[in-house]
Amino acid sequence: MTIHPNLGRCFDALRSPEKTALIDLRDSDRPVEVSYAAFDAECDAVARGLLRLGLKRGDRVGILSLNRRELLAAYFGTMRAGLVSVPISFKLSRDTIDHIVADADLRAVFHDRERAGLYPAGLKCIDFDAADGYPALLDPGPFDTIIPEGRELGMILYTSGSTGRPKGVLLSHASQRWSLETSARMYGDRSFHRYIVAAPMFHMNATISVKGALAAGGSIVLLPSFDARAYARAIERWQVTWLTSVPTMLALVARERDLVGGLDFSSVRNVTMGSAPLTQALVDKVQALFPKAAINNSYGTTEAGPSPFGPHPDGIPRPPTALGYPLPGSLCELREGAGQNEGVLYMNNPMRMEGYNNLPEKTAEVLKDGWYRSGDIMRRDEHGFFHFVGRADDMFVVGGENVWPGEVERLVERMAGVHQAAVVPVPDEIKGTLPFAFVVRQPGAKINGDDVRRFALENGPAYAHPRFVEFRDEIPLAATNKPDRKRLTAEAIPIARAQRTTVGRA
Repeated sequence: MTIHPNLGRCFDALRSPEKTALIDLRDSDRPVEVSYAAFDAECDAVARGLLRLGLKRGDRVGILSLNRRELLAAYFGTMRAGLVSVPISFKLSRDTIDHIVADADLRAVFHDRERAGLYPAGLKCIDFDAADGYPALLDPGPFDTIIPEGRELGMILYTSGSTGRPKGVLLSHASQRWSLETSARMYGDRSFHRYIVAAPMFHMNATISVKGALAAGGSIVLLPSFDARAYARAIERWQVTWLTSVPTMLALVARERDLVGGLDFSSVRNVTMGSAPLTQALVDKVQALFPKAAINNSYGTTEAGPSPFGPHPDGIPRPPTALGYPLPGSLCELREGAGQNEGVLYMNNPMRMEGYNNLPEKTAEVLKDGWYRSGDIMRRDEHGFFHFVGRADDMFVVGGENVWPGEVERLVERMAGVHQAAVVPVPDEIKGTLPFAFVVRQPGAKINGDDVRRFALENGPAYAHPRFVEFRDEIPLAATNKPDRKRLTAEAIPIARAQRTTVGRA
C-alpha cells in the first residue's frame, strides 16, 4: 500500500466512499455515523476554510477538545492545507497551555465549548459548538492537498512534561507515512476491522490508531474520552474487532466485573496495548475477557515513532509481554549496559522526530547521527525479542541496589487478590529511597499490607519489596491514561512518614 505524501490524506475515500469511516459517540444515545466520502469532504472543507482565514503554509494550528468527528476533520484538514496540527492536552494547567501556545507560535485554535477560554486572547478561535465557529469556517468544495517537501512538518505533539515543561516534538509527514506503509505490509488487509479509540488525540497512541484504521479502510468507534463502562458497552454494541488502548484502560475495564460478565465480546479479534509497561497478570486478565483475541504488546515513543517492533522474521512466536522484533528498516541497539543484550534502547528509523521545538540543546542530548536515545531500559532475549524493563528516569536506588518500579509491579500483580499495583520511591535516611506500593484489590479480596510485603519478600529480591503499602479503589491516571506517578509520589511521601512508626526498614 502506498500512502499519500500528506498525512491529512492518508486514507483513500474513493475505495469505499459509502462505507462508515467514523461512529462518533460524543452523545452515546445519538451516535453519528459518517461515511468515508462525507468525512473526506469535511476535511477538504476545513482545509479551504483555514486558508480563507489567511493562514499560510507552515502556520501552526492548535486543537483543544475531547474526541469528536469535528476534531478529526480539523486534524486532517489542517495538514491537507500545508499547516501544522498541534493537539494540546486540556488537562494541563492554564499556565502550561499558555506556554505551549507561545512555544508553538499558534496562529489559530480549534476548541469545543467546554474548553473555550483555555487559550490566550488574540488567537483566531474556531468553536466546534458555535454557529459562527466551526460551521462557518467550513468551505465546501474540492481541494488540492499540499504535497510536503522533504521532511516537512505535519504535526507537533507535546510530551507530558513529567520532568518539566512539555517539549514540542516536531513530526514530519514522512515519519508516520513510513509507519503506516510498514503496518500495511505487516498486517495485510484490515479493511474489515472495526477499531475503538478512546485515548486522547493529543497522545501518539490515538493519533496513530486513527490514521492506521482509516489508512487500512476500517471503521472507527470514537469515544469522547475513556470511561471503562462506556468503553465496554461500545465494544459489544458496535461489534468492535480491534481494541487500541493503554494497559491501564483495560485494567479498569477488567475491574467492572458486574458489567463485563454480561457483555458479549466475541467480536474482538485483536487487542493492542501500548504506551506503558504490560504485566503478565494483565495479559491473563485481558485474554480471559477477550478469549478469541490475539494480544499484542506495542511499543513506541513520540520522538522515534509508534511501532519500531513487529513479528519475528523466522515466525518464532512472540512471548506475551515482549515488545517484538525490530522491523526491517528499524535499527535498534542496546547501549550503556553491562552487555549488548541489556541497556538503554537507541533507535534509528524514518519515524524519528525532526527535533524538539525551540530546544536545540535538548534535541542534541537525545538525537545524534540519526540515533534517538529513548531512556527506556530493555533486554533482548535469545530470539532477538525486546522486553521492557523500565524507564531510566523511573529507576531508584535502595541501599545501593537499582530498583525498577515496573519489575516490582509485575511481582506484586502475581499475588492472588491483587488487581493492579503502582510503585513509586519515597525518601529514607538510611537506604536513600524505599519502594512504596499503591495496590488495588480484586473485588472481595481480604489481603492486607503485611500480606503484600510477605509475598514480595518470598518471591523477589528483599531490597525491592515494598516497605509501604496503601490500598486504593483505583490508580489515578495522568492525561495520557497512564498511572500518574508524579501525583502518586507526592501522595506517598506523607503516608510513608506516618507509617514509619509501625513499619521497619528491612
